[in-house]
Amino acid sequence: MPKFEYAPAPESRAVVDIKSSYGLFINGKFLEATGTPFKTINPATEEVLADIAEASEADVDAAVKAARAAYTRVWSTMSGTDRGKYLFRIARLLQERSREFAVLETLDNGKPIRESRDVDVPIAAAHFFYHAGWADKLAYAGLAAGARPHGVVGQVIPWNFPLLMLAWKIAPALATGNTVVLKPAETTPLTALLFAELCQQADLPPGVVNIVTGAGATGQAIVDHPGIDKIAFTGSTGVGKMIARSIAGTRKKATLELGGKAANIIFDDAPVDQAIEGIVNGIFFNQGQVCCAGSRLLVQESIADEVERKLKARLATLRVGDPMDKNTDVGAINSRRQLDRIAELSAAGEAEGATRWDNGCPLPKNGFWFRPTVFTGVTQTHRIAQEEIFGPVLSVLTFRTPGEAVAKANNTPYGLSAGIWTEKGSRILWMADQLRAGVVWANTFNKFDPASPFGGYKESGYGREGGRHGLAAYVTTGEAV
Repeated sequence: MPKFEYAPAPESRAVVDIKSSYGLFINGKFLEATGTPFKTINPATEEVLADIAEASEADVDAAVKAARAAYTRVWSTMSGTDRGKYLFRIARLLQERSREFAVLETLDNGKPIRESRDVDVPIAAAHFFYHAGWADKLAYAGLAAGARPHGVVGQVIPWNFPLLMLAWKIAPALATGNTVVLKPAETTPLTALLFAELCQQADLPPGVVNIVTGAGATGQAIVDHPGIDKIAFTGSTGVGKMIARSIAGTRKKATLELGGKAANIIFDDAPVDQAIEGIVNGIFFNQGQVCCAGSRLLVQESIADEVERKLKARLATLRVGDPMDKNTDVGAINSRRQLDRIAELSAAGEAEGATRWDNGCPLPKNGFWFRPTVFTGVTQTHRIAQEEIFGPVLSVLTFRTPGEAVAKANNTPYGLSAGIWTEKGSRILWMADQLRAGVVWANTFNKFDPASPFGGYKESGYGREGGRHGLAAYVTTGEAV
């Protein structure tokens, strides 16, 4: 039977006007930074996209002071109805400029345009719509009596979902009356800077949202600044522990959404073909570069051979390549550093005795790429079964009973998410109750809604984002600031 190939269907980048250099967004304006500029690149081509300003401690101080002034003079005294109007305006502008944001996200991050267009941008807009609706109804959100905003919130976001993580954090902060100083990841700052332009377009009062770019030192300056009242961080467990140590003994509050090693658990009565698509969606369509990626597959022994066969057949059809092509399934790895990490853990999997398989597809000469890869014969002690790999690499383990599945799923330092595939509703409820994971999907995976809280247990952090639980993280009953 002949093999048919899709004709190239590249998305035009003409919709995006990328500047040669970007400053910091402080008090409603773009300003020069005092640090040394750095470059952000397209991970699919290694092309330099722009020079990015590096914020120093002095720049962070200026941003915090601008946020404090906006909080005191404007935002905390504004009615919830008026705050909601700004959030609605931002949401509508995100929708109007969705193609622009999607293209820029793909260029800077490396994820397929299909994911940026159909997942990241729509859900980001949905978060602003959702929280705009809460802005004038906080009294009915089930929050503590006398709840008030923290004040100035410092937010540090990762590179895997740059725009979506921004929305997850900024939307609830503004809805509850806080002002923001946000730092995007150094490898993916461009959609955050475009969002700053959108804030100008929405006539958001100056200082309500401030965006400072830089690497770890800039993030540390935000965490350590005495004018910050709350920290919201998404990123690695190691950095999250450093933040927790830094703010220990201070009045600062924190929510930390950290690493994960999610288990997708398939029982022998599961709809196997549907489960295969859930597995592919959970780890391969996003290059495995999500904290809740289902990087461990637990399969009941009686169907392990069937699942493995069908999984490999499906992975053989995945198209790896130009993220700007609408037909691409698997895009580029975000950075050389992350690619090296994936390669190191994959080599460790082979060295420890697991069997490695990949789909053998050709890879582009330039950029950072890794083939969809499956390890079988994996045990609980393998590094690839315990450590977060953040790449398109799946570890397959087997189990015999539901109890064994629970034990293996929970046998990890993390507890962010899990998936259950079975036709028995009672089994779903029992498993969900036993699994130490903040989010448990049933017969689906990687589905998000602004009204549903997201967060983890153990080394996956604490606190929730989204829903009423997420609103609660942005208010306090302590002394007024």
